[in-house]
Amino acid sequence: MTIPSSSSQLTSLFENSVLNQIERMRLKPMRRLTNRSRGEHLSGKGGSSTDFADYRDYAAGDDLRYVDWNIFARLHRPYIKQFQHEEELHVVLIIDASTSMLFENKLLRARQLAAAFGIMGLLNVERVSAYAVHQKQGEQWILPPGSGRQKIRPLLTFLEQIGGGGNVPVEKAIETALRFHRGRGIVVILSDFLTLGDLTRPLNLLYSSGLEVWGVQILGDSEINPVMQGDLRLVDSETGETLDITNASELVNIYHDQRLWLQETLDTLCRRRNGRFVSTNSAADLRSVLFDQLCRQGWVTR
Repeated sequence: MTIPSSSSQLTSLFENSVLNQIERMRLKPMRRLTNRSRGEHLSGKGGSSTDFADYRDYAAGDDLRYVDWNIFARLHRPYIKQFQHEEELHVVLIIDASTSMLFENKLLRARQLAAAFGIMGLLNVERVSAYAVHQKQGEQWILPPGSGRQKIRPLLTFLEQIGGGGNVPVEKAIETALRFHRGRGIVVILSDFLTLGDLTRPLNLLYSSGLEVWGVQILGDSEINPVMQGDLRLVDSETGETLDITNASELVNIYHDQRLWLQETLDTLCRRRNGRFVSTNSAADLRSVLFDQLCRQGWVTR
């Protein structure tokens, strides 16, 4: 696929100049969880390329073409040469599109980052699939797995058309997505993670399915730095439940403690499953997040 000139934008999610930088980057998984199909990531198993990996003892049925006859002549024991080969990584994108994500462009940022991760995978011959978390009837919520440059346009179209709405909790959405998923690799969860549910079980399911968990929390600027004074009525955007509070300024410190506790908890849940976690501001410059923050933290490489 050819990237169009600046006068013709490929996607409404970001400028072509950002896309041109994304196409030179690749994902950097912490583990080698790959599938048998050929791809761009080195597998931990032996293969049939020309990159020598190791020797192992000969076993009945092994291909005699891979016996090292020089070693056999010296030791009078047959050894099989093993080679590294590149295998396919499955990149799974789970985009939270519930009502709370409509606040302060959180859903837009989730779609932008999902597009970036997906393009990096597709351009490096990985399989990419996507799931949108919402309850809107008649909207496509699954993008089936695909690979190669020709799948960039379907990915961008899918992400551009995700509408927000509903109150499906992210933990339930993860379990639903797993019913349709097959393959080992990386799962990127893009959400504000503002849920009352327990994420331990769904993250365990992802891990046991052979997926490295990458959690990306996206919060609005006023969620990170709230300004509250006087008496207020808070309304849950998804459930409609209300909470009346007095002297809101006294609760700000408590709120910050809870927000930081949530981030630490999410970070621990991901890292204990050999994954990653990052919290970002939806108002932050996209280039800074992609080409500075994620690069510095080792999520992607140029």
